[in-house]
Amino acid sequence: MSRPHTHHSSVRLRARAVPARRSAGPWLVGLAAGVLACTGAFLVPTGPAPAAPVPLAAHAAAPAPVDDRLPDCAAVVAAMSPRALLAQRLMVGVDAADPAAAAETVRTSQVGGVFLPGNATALLRDQALRALQAGARLPVTVAVDDEGGRVQRIDELDGDLPSARAMSGMTTDEVRALAVARGRALAARGVTQDIAPVVDLGGQSAREVIGDRSFGTDPNDVTRYALAFAEGLREAGIEPVVKHFPGHGRADGDSHAGRVTTPPLDELRSADLRPYADLVGPGAPLATGPLPAAVMVGHLDVPGLTDGLPSSLTPAVYALLRDEYGFAGVVYTDDLGAMKAVTGQYELPEAVLAALDAGADVALWSAGGDPDPILDALEPALAAGTLDAGENTAAVTRVLRSKSVCG
Repeated sequence: MSRPHTHHSSVRLRARAVPARRSAGPWLVGLAAGVLACTGAFLVPTGPAPAAPVPLAAHAAAPAPVDDRLPDCAAVVAAMSPRALLAQRLMVGVDAADPAAAAETVRTSQVGGVFLPGNATALLRDQALRALQAGARLPVTVAVDDEGGRVQRIDELDGDLPSARAMSGMTTDEVRALAVARGRALAARGVTQDIAPVVDLGGQSAREVIGDRSFGTDPNDVTRYALAFAEGLREAGIEPVVKHFPGHGRADGDSHAGRVTTPPLDELRSADLRPYADLVGPGAPLATGPLPAAVMVGHLDVPGLTDGLPSSLTPAVYALLRDEYGFAGVVYTDDLGAMKAVTGQYELPEAVLAALDAGADVALWSAGGDPDPILDALEPALAAGTLDAGENTAAVTRVLRSKSVCG
């Protein structure tokens, strides 16, 4: 069953000044006792180093077997400050050439995720990501978009990965094996999430925005190969993210360069949306198991669905994914800070606020660095009800569960 989805439409997209920076104060994550009867309290250190989930302590009066269940998410969320909750809904791009600066961004803001854009590799060498995680009170999602072909991040370190188009000439077993090997290489360097595979339908020339990033033009083929790639990543312990909902492959341009329009919604349903139903809908293979896939929403104009806004900022798009396609996992936006389909009209703080209000669990941006001005804009919106408190709690809960912080 999908969660009923309601939205507050009080976010108005208009130009405004970026709020003045305010330093993020320290916050403590405590896990409430009393989640289960006759058990001890959950204990989490308040120091900066992240910790694995701590089992229930044995009853003081009568030693009992250790309970290795995760703490209840309601207790974890209730112990977090509003700013800490909002920080979990941000994935900020960091400079992979400057590990110290990236670690400082995490330490001061406690963002839930970081994204490593570009081809710099210093943050992927010498276990530099351990220092970044050490400054976090909760585990940080570390994401790359390592698809293969034109879009890959560790080729200089661990070798080339073929494009999706090239992989579509292999067997699905071969693709899965490639993804397992690649996932293990990513995991060994501290990456936890790969924003891949692309499930957009192809048909464009190889160098167009989707082009050879697609597994093909047939929804069944795209589904089979994307499943093989995603399952290989999951076997290696890497969370896959399927993209770009509701379908960029047949749009009339590149959303990096400006607004683009897809075929009408009814046409997308018959083709472009089918991989989502088959991969991440209720009971689908990537919706179950210990590492369910996430979904990324693109910046697209869809006749019959969006109404003047990019899809990443449109409530109806998230309702389609949640309510009609039954997706229950974490939903990310595409890059809100470096793609002109959004940046051509909206400043970053208003785009982030609008995306979260529309239904995104996590707002991602690769440029703009410092998350504090964004948090400064989000906190009063949450306090005023512009961001619905119940939906904020539900989104943070999904994020924390995806990181196995709580259950």
